[in-house]
Amino acid sequence: MEMDKIIHCSVQLQCDVHRAFEMFTVNHLLESWLVNVAEVEPVVGGKYELFWEPEDRENNSTIGCKLTAIEPNKFLSFEWRSPKQYKHFANNADPLTHVVVFFIPDDEVTEVHLIHSGWRSSSEWEEARQWQDRAWSGAFKELEKKVNGMTDA
Repeated sequence: MEMDKIIHCSVQLQCDVHRAFEMFTVNHLLESWLVNVAEVEPVVGGKYELFWEPEDRENNSTIGCKLTAIEPNKFLSFEWRSPKQYKHFANNADPLTHVVVFFIPDDEVTEVHLIHSGWRSSSEWEEARQWQDRAWSGAFKELEKKVNGMTDA
């Protein structure tokens, strides 16, 4: 089974690496750009649960997902669940898809790279991957706006 399809997003944030890392690990900061409610415990095995519709915790969330690795200000990785329209196959997959985020400091800027892997090769998986790719791209635009401000305004 092919497993080579990934999503790769990157962004340059005008902040130090510690602040960039916090944008992915501190609940109220995640809630400022990515999700309505975040319940994240930034330790290995801790929760990485994000809720886009908090009143319906089973859907459009990463309920049950865990952090699989974390090194402060360097990287973190966590399991991922797909939204409702893909959950019948993607969220029963073993393993689930998986996200790794790397933080690369460069003077006053931090480069953030996200790699989301584990996508299978069927057409429904490819549709889910393309949906998630667009979702991450949109989220990273929000993150960039949140951290960098609207510098071109």
